[in-house]
Amino acid sequence: MKISTKGRYALRLMLDLAINNSGEPVRIKDIARRQGISGKYLEQIISTLNKAGFVKSIRGPQGGYRLTKDPKEYTAGMILRLTEGSLAPVACMEGDENECLRECECATIILWEKLDEAIKSVVDTITLADLVEWQMAKVNDYNI
Repeated sequence: MKISTKGRYALRLMLDLAINNSGEPVRIKDIARRQGISGKYLEQIISTLNKAGFVKSIRGPQGGYRLTKDPKEYTAGMILRLTEGSLAPVACMEGDENECLRECECATIILWEKLDEAIKSVVDTITLADLVEWQMAKVNDYNI
């Protein structure tokens, strides 16, 4: 499994919204500048997040976006699954039940199950609030 730029940028976008949550909507062009990401690309990603109800769009000259929930209510897994689809390491692990015809004789299925559980145990327990905390620690550790 490899996370695409879309998934990585979606996490950075949501993190930026969480960090800059002052009550005022955050503009995409400001996020693009801070994150060094194309505004057009972020518009595509924010559209997906908006349709899923992860963010709210505020129209008008003072408009922008804000999170619809508290950062602790979003997991990295929620954001990545929305933008990436399945996070399963192999195709046979994508559904709720393994439908591989070779499952009974496939020793590698044990590896794939362990890897799938390891991925889930990380992305489904780390929240956007955790990422905010980690980001703030990095900023505070950076001294010249």
